[in-house]
Amino acid sequence: MLNYFWGKGPKGPEMGQEEKGKAGDSDTSVGSGSPAADPAEELKSAANEAFKDHKFAHAVDLYTQALEIRSDNAILYANRAFAHIKLEEYGSAVEDASKAIEIDPLYPKGYYRRGSAYVALGKFKDALKDFRQVAKIRPRDPDAQKKLKECEKAVQKLRFEEAIAQEEQDHPSVAETIDVSSMEVEPAYDGPRLEGDQLTLEFVKEMLETFKKQKKLHRRYAFQILLQIREMLKSTPTLVDVTIAPGAHFTVCGDVHGQFYDLLNIFELEGLPSLENPYLFNGDFVDRGSFSVEVIFTLFAFKCLYPTGLYLSRGNHESRSMNKIYGFDGEVKAKYSDNMAELFAEVFCALPLAHLLNNKVLVVHGGLFSQDGVKLDDIRKIDRFREPPDEGLMCELLWSDPKPGTGRSPSKRGVGVAFGEDVTKAFLEDNRLDLIVRSHEVKEEGYEIEHDGKLVTVFSAPNYCDQMGNKGAFIRFKSDMKPKYTKYSAVPHPNVRPMAYANNFLNFLS
Repeated sequence: MLNYFWGKGPKGPEMGQEEKGKAGDSDTSVGSGSPAADPAEELKSAANEAFKDHKFAHAVDLYTQALEIRSDNAILYANRAFAHIKLEEYGSAVEDASKAIEIDPLYPKGYYRRGSAYVALGKFKDALKDFRQVAKIRPRDPDAQKKLKECEKAVQKLRFEEAIAQEEQDHPSVAETIDVSSMEVEPAYDGPRLEGDQLTLEFVKEMLETFKKQKKLHRRYAFQILLQIREMLKSTPTLVDVTIAPGAHFTVCGDVHGQFYDLLNIFELEGLPSLENPYLFNGDFVDRGSFSVEVIFTLFAFKCLYPTGLYLSRGNHESRSMNKIYGFDGEVKAKYSDNMAELFAEVFCALPLAHLLNNKVLVVHGGLFSQDGVKLDDIRKIDRFREPPDEGLMCELLWSDPKPGTGRSPSKRGVGVAFGEDVTKAFLEDNRLDLIVRSHEVKEEGYEIEHDGKLVTVFSAPNYCDQMGNKGAFIRFKSDMKPKYTKYSAVPHPNVRPMAYANNFLNFLS
């Protein structure tokens, strides 16, 4: 996660007085009089403390209560925008920052928070407009000028990449250009070796030991795994039917996000994937965590080894745009090569979008839809072999979130839709299902049951990005389809920070 802040003050929400006299900050207190006499000031102070303790959802609640008292305060809106950014609720962050700007058009933090949210959404051109405004308000501030130049570079690079992508649309798949047989395994290579094309359990176990030592799998074997998984996924349906036989079990995991050592801990707790011990990993295998390469090769290798012992669903982070921003693209290029990063993008477009367990439980990464009447056959018919669109069924499967209450509303993320209990109930009834399992959101206890027990969120990356303090969890189903939850804490990992390979401008904002 990122510390988006402005100026020389503390890396956190605006405390009240540290920037008095600067442009846009002439009214730095929430109310008049001493803080102790002002309920809004007290709430703001409590929200700031919650923020510093990484209790970002609680901070949002407290800022909201303060805004109910002082709805004309730009600082409160900017601070709440900051908390929304930490929760990856970028749509809400844009909305709050825009409100701060509306209240005070010369308040630089409003533009800075909105620009930061736009960067997180990959909307660099919109971000550029806001950073230009910051630099205009503070023309003598070197930090403002530096951030503007970095944003201009990012936009220039984005335009160049878009032009290259357009030129390469008619080119053959990168998979067709790779000749594994020509890649020599050097005598000095001390990792696992494979005779022939078929992966073995011994090879995969040796690969895990290699990764634990922070060593790389030889590029020949890495490409071999990628090409094999690509062929396997190409023939996989968009909605995969899974049968859990009497006496058998099936484990569903949520986001792992490049936390390789926590993935190994899951296998310590639940056993390695096999035909008798099958798993489903429900998207967002990569990005943010800086061991995403190790995570994805582990999952792909077990999938190649046991096609019905490990299942994979696409998440919103299995996409080219997210990977370029949040680290996976940079990590692959740093550890291997540009053409391997391109091959990963092709493979991700072949991942299925949903799994149906015993015709009773639907597992998707994000959530449900902006329209009523969607049937399972509609999911089966989605053309998934592409980058995720900005709207429609595929987008909503990857991006949507549940909300309390009923009805639908715009997503706090700025993509997908927020759907209520009635939407979940109607979808389950229309499709004769009992439960929806989804991931996509950090949960303090690793999972959360919502919508009258008809929807479960499971998240498997504990202490997300090394600072959220959350538990991880997974769900085990037996043939009776009653979920059993296991929670666990984060385990130590080598001293490589999250987002180490992220977009340069995103890191520049940290």
